[in-house]
Amino acid sequence: MHYKRILLKLSGESLMGDQQFGIDPKILDQYADEIKTIVDMGAELAIVIGGGNIFRGIQGVQGGVVDRAQGDYMGMLATVINSMALQGALEKHNIKTRLLSAIKMEQICEPFIRRRAIRHLEKGRVVIFGGGTGNPYFTTDTAAALRGVEIEADLILKGTRVDGIYTADPEKDAHATRYESITFAEAISKNLNIMDMTAFTLCQENKRPILVFDMNKKGNLAKVIQGEKIGTLVTV
Repeated sequence: MHYKRILLKLSGESLMGDQQFGIDPKILDQYADEIKTIVDMGAELAIVIGGGNIFRGIQGVQGGVVDRAQGDYMGMLATVINSMALQGALEKHNIKTRLLSAIKMEQICEPFIRRRAIRHLEKGRVVIFGGGTGNPYFTTDTAAALRGVEIEADLILKGTRVDGIYTADPEKDAHATRYESITFAEAISKNLNIMDMTAFTLCQENKRPILVFDMNKKGNLAKVIQGEKIGTLVTV
């Protein structure tokens, strides 16, 4: 394996599949199958999932329902729901998992403790981090970057529906070209929205490479940890 310990960031929207909201069981099963492949290879995997398929904090603010902090806490709870769904799918594939939350809810998940998370990884368990950072005003991108740094991940993976970072949105611009690799400085100067700036800067300062790739293409996850040139690599 080219990468031993990785942090995988998935968006909540990716769990919707072709639905307008919620969780598509077929997508969960597909992801679980991909994850089992790399776990069987000996990879140590941690996962952070967004909550946009259920609730985004900004939705409540724009609708005038709640203030930003309250909305963000609601979004954190949505990430725990997604995390529980993924945990169930993984366990159906006989993958040992642990769900750790930044917000205490002892009946359904462990509290996040850095050393405990690392120990779970060392024992071959897939660790799912729910509840974001536990603080409002921070995205799940930032949670992924933070947890990736804390567990000393070799690589932070951002699974998307496109096969890397492009000069423009490939779904809107037919002339957009893909970068095979790019530096943090270049990405900032070109205003490429890979992650939010807080998450991006955290990875840059701690020299944690980011790989943006197509999570929905079968076999891509295994190819990544074997060092094949998949997606776009962002380095210092």
